[in-house]
Amino acid sequence: MTQVLRNFWHSSLSGLRTFSTRRSIRLTSEGTRFLLFTLAIGIAAINTGNNLFYLLLALMLSLIVISGLLSEHCLRHLVFHRHVPDLIMANDPATVSLSVTNRNARLPSFSLRLLDVVGGLDVDRRLFIRQLPAQRSVLLSYPLLATTRGRLRLEQIRAETLFPFGLFLKRALYPVETDVLVGPPVKPLSLRFIDELVSQGQDRSLPHRGHGTQLYNLRLYQPGDDSRTIHWMTTARTAQLVVRETEAEDQRRITVILSCVAPGHLDGLFERSVTLVASLLWHLAERNYPLRLLVGGEDSGSGVGSEHLLAMMRLLALCERRGLAQDLREEGATILHHVDRGYTLAVVPWTDPETGIGAITADRVVQGTQLEDLTHAF
Repeated sequence: MTQVLRNFWHSSLSGLRTFSTRRSIRLTSEGTRFLLFTLAIGIAAINTGNNLFYLLLALMLSLIVISGLLSEHCLRHLVFHRHVPDLIMANDPATVSLSVTNRNARLPSFSLRLLDVVGGLDVDRRLFIRQLPAQRSVLLSYPLLATTRGRLRLEQIRAETLFPFGLFLKRALYPVETDVLVGPPVKPLSLRFIDELVSQGQDRSLPHRGHGTQLYNLRLYQPGDDSRTIHWMTTARTAQLVVRETEAEDQRRITVILSCVAPGHLDGLFERSVTLVASLLWHLAERNYPLRLLVGGEDSGSGVGSEHLLAMMRLLALCERRGLAQDLREEGATILHHVDRGYTLAVVPWTDPETGIGAITADRVVQGTQLEDLTHAF
């Protein structure tokens, strides 16, 4: 019996501590004046013994109690769901949606002001709900701007209300943890640099089905094929409808390698290198080149399209600078051993001329002065 009482006492204290950390109340300026006036009425009632003063004091005290109960009611049955994009880019505003549901069976909530909690600090998104009926939901949206790549954690949501009389500001915390993946920003690059890169890779053309003039393949006719693609000579010889497929022009496979080795004082240059790689991949993807990214031992694989581009941006969002103790020469050799035939470009923010740490073999290596020139405007 004693153990049961002790467990009940500890659970009650734990619940009270949790409640106290998630609830707070603060007097407003109007509430301060109202309490002072209530105190004055109480002193007058005690000194004079006038029943009217006692009635007025009881009325004012009941208003304080009602204010606390109604404000708690507005905040108690709220449920939040935050919806964020799979990936946002640094310094590029993105839209975040917030769903708010009132689970109260009968009574609505009033005058709700909502704030994000990031790093323990309240961030005002200017979200306000005048009235949320019972068993109803509302969808709000607001812009989110991240300035650095990586993971941005939106920890909690704080709701506050002045309902009903504005005497107290009642606040409540709701644990709605959401991780937002922030990719590096995409910057404009020199067209001369991109054109040089493309022209250097022209001898690495990749046979690929697409729009072009050269013959890629012959296959049997399938419903829906364009009749203009029928290869009549082969059709006459085999007595079966055969269509021709053409080879896409300018399909050059490009592999981009980012070295993550750099000392601490070059952290800024490393971040600019990540931005350079992201911008380069973005511009090459617009030209529909098959791309592959190798960074920090991670391999995106070769592919095209927006989904593949987002996968590469996710790798860049999470890559981290490595210290000098790790030599990437063996890693780079292993990676390049598995690289398919194509053009390879390496971005190396730092190389030790004595030990060769950070050195990577590729068709073209961007480092030193050229890297500074390409990224100084970032």
